[in-house]
Amino acid sequence: MKPSIAVLPGDGIGPEVTAAAVAVLQSVRSDIEIREGLVGGAALARGLTPLPDETRALCERSDAILFGSVGLPEYDGRPLPERPEYALFLLRRDFELFANLRPVRVFAGLEAASPLRPEIVRGLDLLVVRELTGGIYYGRPKEQRRVDGVDEAVDTMRYRAPEIERIARVAFDLARSRRKRLTSVDKQNILETSRLWRRVVNEVAREYADVRLDHLLVDNAAMQLVLRPGDFDVIVTENMFGDILSDEAAILTGSIGTLPSASLGVRGMACPFGLYEPIGGTAPSLAGKNAANPTAAILSAAMLLRHSLDDDANATRIERAVERSYADGLRTAELAGPGAQALTTPAFAAAVQARI
Repeated sequence: MKPSIAVLPGDGIGPEVTAAAVAVLQSVRSDIEIREGLVGGAALARGLTPLPDETRALCERSDAILFGSVGLPEYDGRPLPERPEYALFLLRRDFELFANLRPVRVFAGLEAASPLRPEIVRGLDLLVVRELTGGIYYGRPKEQRRVDGVDEAVDTMRYRAPEIERIARVAFDLARSRRKRLTSVDKQNILETSRLWRRVVNEVAREYADVRLDHLLVDNAAMQLVLRPGDFDVIVTENMFGDILSDEAAILTGSIGTLPSASLGVRGMACPFGLYEPIGGTAPSLAGKNAANPTAAILSAAMLLRHSLDDDANATRIERAVERSYADGLRTAELAGPGAQALTTPAFAAAVQARI
């Protein structure tokens, strides 16, 4: 059977960068069946929910999801179920996408874009593995209430050992395929959930004697990411810490337009179902101008090939073509220097295709 991909372009620049990614994807795998669905604000504008039933059914019969972006300012302030972003929440929950992978890489020639000195970020290549379906974002009770005449709020951080074990195994396996170094981040000096986290990670580590394991407290990890980012290989951490640290790591490149992500699920663990998306958001001010950088979407498609279609060879072809495009001086608007030519979104995608 042909591989089938659910393509959900979404809002803002989502349709433009997703179209660029699909063009590159099909240049290496013409056998993939592409089917589009409505999601986010694009669905709400038609009187549907953020994740319509038809779109959910499309995802269920697909091998993976290539996602654009969701979120528009006109929906700010509405209850979460009426906002475009709710679609992502539902997809992560309902498909149990528990492992979020956020690679952070500085391409040669883009060092000056980083807020850090070029020599600090030169050759930077790290991966943040975030547990995505547990912790304080999903724990119960979660509520605002009035107790003894005083308003208060409560969020519950909760983890079970199997949740920690499965994300640890994902991280160890990825570290084993890279530079064989894993840093586990927690707050074990304060939090009981972190004490359990560290104990379970140490237990899993016994099966990975070839991987060096270090532990860092989250506050120290945040500092070290700025001071010595090149010392990290794979970082694994719980949901809230991962949310914060992955965004901090992302800014090290100086452009979120180059950063892909993958969220992998339980279904078909040998070749996991996943949702693949650029991390840059909808950028409504750029929508419709074909000026957005499609690199993150293109690299998300490469991750889809590697993780959900078990096609490392073609994933690597795409990644190297992106690398060569930057080495040849090609840039979209946000990375082009003063007076330099800036390629449009489809022109940059075409340049990548030409280098495959």
